[in-house]
Amino acid sequence: MRKFLVVLDDSRECLNAMRFAAMRAAKSGGGVEVLSIIPPEEFNHWIGIGDIMREEARERIEVHYEVFAKWMRDRQGIDPELVIREGEAVTEILAQIEEDKEVGLLVLGASSDKKGPGPLIAQLMKSVANFPIPITIVPGEMSKERLEAIT
Repeated sequence: MRKFLVVLDDSRECLNAMRFAAMRAAKSGGGVEVLSIIPPEEFNHWIGIGDIMREEARERIEVHYEVFAKWMRDRQGIDPELVIREGEAVTEILAQIEEDKEVGLLVLGASSDKKGPGPLIAQLMKSVANFPIPITIVPGEMSKERLEAIT
């Protein structure tokens, strides 16, 4: 089974990436793996406080994930997997792709902000020529109807 890897973060454009991944997986018989990455700078505190903050970050991610997972199960018949990693975003995405050989496509949402598509896409574009799998970038402003039409 081919999995669509989609990154869960707090961006608005993440919603369209989730939709696209779920719709493509449903129509192609694939699966969805949702990756959330906790940046290391969130825990640069005393050990006890860092552990509490790490646990709170994981709980926040799980709640956020459940909203998308419910929609995927109810509307698309897809039961996604959640993976939480800690570290630098690009490094952790590459590590996840390396560890899970069923991942066949990375799906990211692009911001419509005038500053650019977003920091993650900007970082990935520097190494896209050597990336191990294809990347699909979904416009953050694309309508639900248009997403349905192209998937």
